[in-house]
Amino acid sequence: MLLYPIARPRTCENVGVAVDLVDPKLLAKAAELHRQFESARPFRHLVIDAFIDPAACLELQTSFPAFSADRARNELGEIGRKAVVPELGTLGPAYQRFDRMLRSKPFRDWLGQVTGIPALLYDPVYVGGGTHENLDRQDLDPHIDFNYHPATGLHRRLNLILFLNPEWQEEWGGALELHVDPWLPPEQDEVTRIVPLANRCVIFETTERSWHGFRRIQLPDDKRQLSRRSIAVYYYTRHRPLPEAAPSHGTLYVPRQLPGHIQPGYTLRDEDVEEIRLLLARRDRQIQFLYQRELDYSRVAQSPTYRLARALAWPIRKLLGRKR
Repeated sequence: MLLYPIARPRTCENVGVAVDLVDPKLLAKAAELHRQFESARPFRHLVIDAFIDPAACLELQTSFPAFSADRARNELGEIGRKAVVPELGTLGPAYQRFDRMLRSKPFRDWLGQVTGIPALLYDPVYVGGGTHENLDRQDLDPHIDFNYHPATGLHRRLNLILFLNPEWQEEWGGALELHVDPWLPPEQDEVTRIVPLANRCVIFETTERSWHGFRRIQLPDDKRQLSRRSIAVYYYTRHRPLPEAAPSHGTLYVPRQLPGHIQPGYTLRDEDVEEIRLLLARRDRQIQFLYQRELDYSRVAQSPTYRLARALAWPIRKLLGRKR
């Protein structure tokens, strides 16, 4: 049974139609929120506390799916400590109601007003999205996301993350970090950190510079039963501004640099050695992954079908250009 009542639909004067679950005060502040979104650094984003009805958020927390190793396979095919469940509609009434709001046109219209990105489209299969759960010792290297939907070819434009952790402290790690550029030396890389507390919503653009990730979760001994929980939703458009366009790519990671305290003359502790081993192992796996992807691309590029398509492409483009 739902822990919150089925209330009358809330309306937004600017949108003009019902938007469920979102705090009515937020619905009337689209213009103000848009200004915050536009002025945020290191790239356009927005942090909203008390995003949905507190009782609805509590219901999402209590019906969050149990961790499953089968759901915790990463991009390299390894079983890790992050579980993903994209099928929100199967997780009970609270998730079904939240999903209905996310996909509704009134909510997408309001989100478009807030972000200045019109005609947002919802992904019903939640590619890469859904519930996310990270266990102790899990981290996520800074990265930019894949930029086209793999099935529809739509432009990925916006990430919406709702955190579901009733307690969390910044010193535990796991805070969402937004980077200027993780390739820069740490002292030059401006970073905004967002503690993942329950009912805190983060909305940010998906571009070639929206670098984000989080540092390793290190829970105290008496909090090891906790995990970092969230719902991630991605929105798309049919087109995007030409200056923002880029060739299609998958998620691109930047391995973290050595911790700043490791300097000449410093005596390594056991935990420092372990950290260095982890960083090197991760970098080696990424190099191996990129090498394999290069081999796969080379096999495709050398195939007779690909060569024929390349040979025909130029005459066809030339002919089409002449007809114009």
